[in-house]
Amino acid sequence: MVTVPTRRLHDGTTLPAIGLGTYPLDNDEAEREVAGALEAGYRLIDTAMIYGNEAGVGRAIARSGISREEIIVTTKLPGRDHGYEQALASFEGSRRRLGLDYVDLYLIHWPLPRLDQYVECWQALIRLREESVARSIGVSNFTAEHIQRLERSTGVLPSVNQIEMHPALPQHELRGFHEAKGVRTQGWRPLGEGRALLEDPEVLAIAERHNVTPGQAVLRWQTQLGSVPIPKSADRGRQRENLDIFGFELTADELIRISARSPHRIGPHPEDYEEF
Repeated sequence: MVTVPTRRLHDGTTLPAIGLGTYPLDNDEAEREVAGALEAGYRLIDTAMIYGNEAGVGRAIARSGISREEIIVTTKLPGRDHGYEQALASFEGSRRRLGLDYVDLYLIHWPLPRLDQYVECWQALIRLREESVARSIGVSNFTAEHIQRLERSTGVLPSVNQIEMHPALPQHELRGFHEAKGVRTQGWRPLGEGRALLEDPEVLAIAERHNVTPGQAVLRWQTQLGSVPIPKSADRGRQRENLDIFGFELTADELIRISARSPHRIGPHPEDYEEF
């Protein structure tokens, strides 16, 4: 089993340096794939209410035989439940579906600026943390301006901002803001669009130099930049491969070369996306 280092958050908790994403698995698929991932050594599992697989994730955890304290579970507040009371009720629904006494990391999934209720949601998350039913709280797909508003309004910074991050969207400016504020970056869609990136000659050459796969090289790129990637894979071999990225080190030049590609966002932009 691969030993995975941890990353400390500003609230004193820690995250494994890589996790498993579960979108778009259904409950049965999530139960099966999360069970395999836990067996392989993953200890950070990422889900969301909107994914529709919290129950499956919870069943896999319950049947794993692994101590609950060893597993970090992330889930997220959906746009349909923005608002203070709505957020509290939504969290209880997620906790019930997961079958857990507490959630390790609870995130606001999208800011939905048009609704302008993400500050109220954040106030609800602060309450959940104070009540110890959410060990850490954070956000997902927030801009620097959104996070600054949370800080001005409540005095509390997110422990994590989970954002789209891959070599075509390295998020240099936002990661710099995170580092200055002590917010940990998590990266979703860390392998970009997949084949186009993993067959890129530059990435292939770097991977060959280190005797690793292109996917391992890209995930190592992300961890060396301080981000916690959460790749999704339903293939057991690929799950193990994605986890085994800490036995080599990319050079500073290789980090730059992996990032040197045409900027490209795959997912929607946080300023205008409305997820309900």
